[in-house]
Amino acid sequence: MNHYDYILFDLDGTLIESAESVRVSLAHAMEALGLPCPDLSDYTKYVGPPLEDTFRGMCAVPEDQIERGMIIYRDYYDEVGQKTNKLLDGVIEMLAALRERGFKIAVCTSKNEPVAEMVCDKMGLTPYLDAICGSTFDGSRRAKADIIPYAIETLGCTDKKNALMIGDTHFDARGAQLAGVDFLGVTYGYGTVESMKACGAIDFADSPGEILHLFM
Repeated sequence: MNHYDYILFDLDGTLIESAESVRVSLAHAMEALGLPCPDLSDYTKYVGPPLEDTFRGMCAVPEDQIERGMIIYRDYYDEVGQKTNKLLDGVIEMLAALRERGFKIAVCTSKNEPVAEMVCDKMGLTPYLDAICGSTFDGSRRAKADIIPYAIETLGCTDKKNALMIGDTHFDARGAQLAGVDFLGVTYGYGTVESMKACGAIDFADSPGEILHLFM
């Protein structure tokens, strides 16, 4: 792993435990829309993809109500949902050690960028990051395949062979694959090893400490 200089981290399930915050915010939005809420017991179905895709697909929200649903979700997430987020054990130590070794580090998430910045601040991650890159409200960046190239450019990386994406779901792996960036999967998040392997994961780590060990 020592030929990489730039590391992109997914946020949910990779650096923080956040499934409950997403679940309660989705449930609230569906109730506010007056629509039946789907079964939210399987986190792998809705932690990772763009929010718009979750409303349109899994939640079957009518097209003319998706934008309103997203606004309701985000308002509730900002005020209530995000309070259940928890930092995963060993993350700060991992990031601090990687920064000390000279790596440039970005969070690369499908969350809207201002929301991602808020979450990183509240979780104490910001001091260890060179950039926080997320989706845009206007849809110009929405999926990982859009956000990864933006993150690489933001970090000042001119050769994507020097960049590595680290995440916990096939959404992360597929985004990296489409962007032409190597992908390291983590097994402690919300996705499956099989789905990440199918999207070209080059290796796996079972903990933040193991991620660090791979770079030592």
